[in-house]
Amino acid sequence: MSVAVPVPYLDPLTYNVPTSYPDLPPIGARVRVPIGSRTVVGCVVAHATTDAGAAPRDVAGVLDEEPFLPPAIVDLCGWVADYYMAGFGDAIGAAMPPGSRRSDSFKTQRVVWATSHGLSAVEAGSAVAPKPLGGEGGSRADISLTAKQQAALEILAAAPGGLSMSALRDRGVSSDLTRRLAARGLVAVRAERDERDPFERAAQMDVTREDGRLLTEEQQAAVDTLVGLADAGGFRVALLHGVTGSGKTEIYLRLADRVCGSGRQVLLMVPEIALTPSVSALFRSAFGTRVAIQHSALSNGERHDQWQRIRRGEVDVVVGTRSAVFAPLANPGLIIVDEEHDTSYKQEESPRYHGRDVAIVRGRNSGALVVLGSATPSMESYQNAVSGKYSHVTLERRVLDRPLAAVRLVNMREEYAEGGPDVVISRALGAAIEQRLARREQVLVLLNRRGHATAVFCRQCGDTFECPNCSVSLTVHRARAGWQGRCHYCNYSMAVPTSCRKCAAPYLETTGFGTEKIEQRLRERFPAARVGRVDRDSVRRKGALTSLLSKFATGEIDVLVGTQMIAKGHDFPRVTLVGVISADVGLGLADFRAAERTFQLLTQVAGRAGRGERSGEAIVQTLYPGHYSIQAACRQDYPAFFERELAFRRGMRYPPHVAMINAVIRGRTFAEAMHAATDIVRSLEPSAERARFLILGPAPAPLGRLRGEHRVQFFLKGTRRADMRTGLKDVLAQMPDLKRRVTVDVDPLSVL
Repeated sequence: MSVAVPVPYLDPLTYNVPTSYPDLPPIGARVRVPIGSRTVVGCVVAHATTDAGAAPRDVAGVLDEEPFLPPAIVDLCGWVADYYMAGFGDAIGAAMPPGSRRSDSFKTQRVVWATSHGLSAVEAGSAVAPKPLGGEGGSRADISLTAKQQAALEILAAAPGGLSMSALRDRGVSSDLTRRLAARGLVAVRAERDERDPFERAAQMDVTREDGRLLTEEQQAAVDTLVGLADAGGFRVALLHGVTGSGKTEIYLRLADRVCGSGRQVLLMVPEIALTPSVSALFRSAFGTRVAIQHSALSNGERHDQWQRIRRGEVDVVVGTRSAVFAPLANPGLIIVDEEHDTSYKQEESPRYHGRDVAIVRGRNSGALVVLGSATPSMESYQNAVSGKYSHVTLERRVLDRPLAAVRLVNMREEYAEGGPDVVISRALGAAIEQRLARREQVLVLLNRRGHATAVFCRQCGDTFECPNCSVSLTVHRARAGWQGRCHYCNYSMAVPTSCRKCAAPYLETTGFGTEKIEQRLRERFPAARVGRVDRDSVRRKGALTSLLSKFATGEIDVLVGTQMIAKGHDFPRVTLVGVISADVGLGLADFRAAERTFQLLTQVAGRAGRGERSGEAIVQTLYPGHYSIQAACRQDYPAFFERELAFRRGMRYPPHVAMINAVIRGRTFAEAMHAATDIVRSLEPSAERARFLILGPAPAPLGRLRGEHRVQFFLKGTRRADMRTGLKDVLAQMPDLKRRVTVDVDPLSVL
């Protein structure tokens, strides 16, 4: 029997089932198995026969008589492990809910009143004799209680059904006190399933949908086309390419209603956790309680409970982020990947899967319609659509024929010449914000960079505060105790001193700016405005993101500053102005996708303006107003951008013209990493010659040091992805000691 275990890079291991178990555990069941000197919980992935001469160890225990993970999901995990060159256990772990490594996960402990001593509630709360407890047969006068025990019993006496341990703690009854009462037989503690409802937070979003709403001609044509594909049955992929504000979500709702009516289920994936509250609330208003959500911002208990509801078949629609692609739906007939271009669908740790591509494979396996929706499709998806591999459905106009936002470019070179190098908010953007505030309209301001400043340096000796573990400068953040330098890769932090560490000069200065500084400047310039900020730092607390977005949606915030989290999918009708600070911040990255990301981000954020009755405007500040990605984004002209970018990709042999694999080798020193990478490349060269793929490198990675390790990388380019994967797998299999220091990224979205 083959078992996938939670050990990185490890293939399934073979175990025997002892004769004490009459039947083999089914595929998808959890089992306890020995590995080395410890016992872990793994998942049965195949009923393999033992090789001759092998002596596999016995299974230590079987946790499930029925499959815990549906066999279809096990098969999907197998594909993920093979395609993305990950361990089977890594892929299984991505599909498992929190707490699945134990059989009694996330059961609530409920404390109830015990009557074995014959005390009434009144007697428990009254003065009692000082004699100690005499045992189970003791009289009522034998009970001796402290004041805290007496108060705890009063609380429980008023709750006939009992209270959870957490509820008791909220009322001042500690877990230790509860255990003491239980030991004396005065209370009983039982474990039971208590499902947590994450929709309590999602329901805070003010989401309304008109019943019987009429569709535009374009929407109706799109619905008819997609319904036809769904009704035809079988696997299909369609790209729904609609401009921002064209009503793609309404199409999703109509299509989901049709598929659910046919007895099949729907999976809707969104790229950001920020989008799940509004989308899930919208679908729950349409489909009632048969909607579940899956994303990492839920508590582990909430995720576990929602996963179990899906597994039990109590759900018709699942809304979630990347990991929801593994949701245990029994019969999915429609899989929607909204904002399919978004880089958040790519996982950055093993298994390095792309949620969109795994969704397509799942659709193929289950015979479902897969709909990819975006106003700015990825180059790969659009190429598949124009070549006829995908159905291509377009929406070229906004709902109610509302105009797209007018876009104005501001050349920041001219602003710096006029106002100096410290200009952050241009004259045009400042005046436009003032006008909107006067008209009681709302403003979005985008800067895709966190923190207050990007670096700290000494004016006297030039020393820059860098992370000791990574090849980056420390980003400056405002903290309660003062200024703090923080690394956004390893989370190293330090207090920013008042003098230079090297020369002791008191001439430290900061350079650059992030969302914190933009928020500060806006508050200073518009003191009467209510300003909010959405970035990874401001929404760490559970529920903070939903709260901020709800306040903005209800008009309690006038100006919302944020990173790309505010640029996608949100519908705020009161927003009439979008300001983009440093639109070209990503163009200088050593990444072939830099122009594509810039175009997508600018187009998406400009699309947040003018979605209500009033027209919108976007003001884009840039140092490179003539760059083709910025020019095309201002016109919202995707075909023009695609043709220009495709010519660049074809000339440089980049995706979608070819497939690509990025391999990063880590070492304690640069020489060690480079030596190991060179060995791999040399061993790979014969396969590259036979299969006709290119090897570029090895060379230092752009981020040369990360979390204390030096990094060297090389690329594989070719038209036959399977040959490249096979060649690299075979080489790494011959280097088991080195394999753990190699990170392989198939179809990389970032090459940094």
